[in-house]
Amino acid sequence: MKRIALISTGGTIEKTYDELEGVLSNNVSVLDVMLASLQLRGVRISRVPLMNKDSLTMTERDHSLIARTAGAMAEAHDGVVIVHGTDTLAVTGERCHTLLSAELQVPVVLTGAMRPYEMRTTDAIQNLTEALLAVQLVEPGVYVAMHNRVLRFPGVVKDRDHGTFVAGTGA
Repeated sequence: MKRIALISTGGTIEKTYDELEGVLSNNVSVLDVMLASLQLRGVRISRVPLMNKDSLTMTERDHSLIARTAGAMAEAHDGVVIVHGTDTLAVTGERCHTLLSAELQVPVVLTGAMRPYEMRTTDAIQNLTEALLAVQLVEPGVYVAMHNRVLRFPGVVKDRDHGTFVAGTGA
């Protein structure tokens, strides 16, 4: 049985529609609903609801807290998945790489979505599924898994023109 820590931090993947305000926001987590729709035989998920923020509002302190939490979870699990907003996912990925890479014995995989789970044309389920599979297959290190790709930090950047992540210069 693989033990996977799933750290939730918010982001577009977890946004829900507030019909009274007419906006998408990070008020409640939808990860449990997403997880319930997946066949996860041989995997035990430990949910770690760390924060529920749009990543544009994250501070340097938030990025460090996520990295430290991932490091702590890595000590007791076979892998760590971090669900994160895509706007600053690369910042947290780089922070995890800087703070954790020397001691990591398991993979840490970040993922998110360009469109919320609640939308009909979401990429949320695909990306969460890819991250949960990648964390079981890749070697220790820090990665992003989205859109049928797994990229290793450092050097991963968001390609805003194409709405995905790519290996940046020097990666």
